[in-house]
Amino acid sequence: MLVGYARTSTLEQEAGLEAQVRDLTALGCEKLFREQVSSVATRKGLEAAVEFCREGDTLVVTKLDRLARSVVHMGKIIAELEAKGVALRIVNLGVDTGTPTGKLMVNVLAGVAQFEREMMLERQREGIAKAKVEGAYRGRKPTARAKAAEIKALAGEGLSMAKIAKQLGIGVGSVHRVLSPEAA
Repeated sequence: MLVGYARTSTLEQEAGLEAQVRDLTALGCEKLFREQVSSVATRKGLEAAVEFCREGDTLVVTKLDRLARSVVHMGKIIAELEAKGVALRIVNLGVDTGTPTGKLMVNVLAGVAQFEREMMLERQREGIAKAKVEGAYRGRKPTARAKAAEIKALAGEGLSMAKIAKQLGIGVGSVHRVLSPEAA
């Protein structure tokens, strides 16, 4: 059985998730697992997909970066799949670990992908440092402070911190900081 796994990092990437699902369905995946979560967060959908797979199945992803965040992580996923007798297919690379060449290729490509990500993060850090020196970088706009009046008004109405956070689209910790005695 072909088992598909689709992932995007954020809710704003809905079109990307739909495209992956469409491609996996067109390839004949009988069971699909999908989620919208960062690669560094716990991925319940991936865990469920790997758990669902049985001997002889193939786990299919459209791209390598939808599956693993590092060579070590990829190695763990492949080891878990191999222990169950499950192959891995990465569509855009034409790689299938059901063959010896496919196993070699996925390990090489995982190394390249990790290197590429590390280089991108290094360039990002350099860009931020340069922007700070030039006075052009101020970081993310503090959303909770901008909504402090709304937070206090909703708290005055008796709403819980969790309900305030949900209603305003901010974190509970942000609500707590605004409502804490030190913030007054």
